Amino acid sequence: MALPLLKNGMFNRLQEDILALQGFSTLPGAKKIDLGLGIMNASFPSHSFPIGAVHEFISMGPENAAATTGFMAGLLGKLMGEYGICLWVGIKPIVFPTALKIFGVEPHRIIFIDLNKEKDVIWAVEEALKCESLAAVVGELREITFTESRRLQLAVEQSRVTGFLHRNNPRAVNPLACVSRWQVTPMASRIEPGMPGVGRPCWHVELQKIRNGEPGEWDMEWVSGRFQHLKKDIQEHPQKAAEVAPFYISQRA
Repeated sequence: MALPLLKNGMFNRLQEDILALQGFSTLPGAKKIDLGLGIMNASFPSHSFPIGAVHEFISMGPENAAATTGFMAGLLGKLMGEYGICLWVGIKPIVFPTALKIFGVEPHRIIFIDLNKEKDVIWAVEEALKCESLAAVVGELREITFTESRRLQLAVEQSRVTGFLHRNNPRAVNPLACVSRWQVTPMASRIEPGMPGVGRPCWHVELQKIRNGEPGEWDMEWVSGRFQHLKKDIQEHPQKAAEVAPFYISQRA
């Protein structure tokens, strides 16, 4: 009985139906965006980074927040492409706009909104996620309830805009309706032989949960405008620790 089912594609169609019910449906004629994540794609539903969904990033401390911002910027550069616009909302956002160029993001194509209250940040992010003209929305906040996150996920299921929630030092890591949860920490960078200064950004990326996917951990670096996975043996002789904070954290943080 199993072989006929496999042959006629029933399992594949059933999986597609389940993903559609979970908010992972692809619009007819929609173009998939390759974020250059390589082997990491095997952990995602349909082996592709979920677009048109809300992703949660957890940071504890300024160093981890800086690393997380760098990793998100690498994703945003691919999502935005050549002409896309991103809205970045927070209370005194910690990002240093000029440094985004390292990751292929032109600062003038990001609209920064600095608000006074976290409730206002959540409202602004929800309204922005309803705007189909945006490529992505980033919200920097600490606390958010499941109900509030559910409203965000419902918004992107209609607009297909991708949302990132960066929660820096939350009081508790509570369950949310986001399709994934990430934790990014800085790693020792690699310096080219004979070259001075800080090496390329390197991160330990942990995908703690992913709806209809498989969690995992990877060591990555940013090389020549793209992500690259690190082999385990290259960390045997790190030459210099790079916490990346001077590139991504403003003096207000």
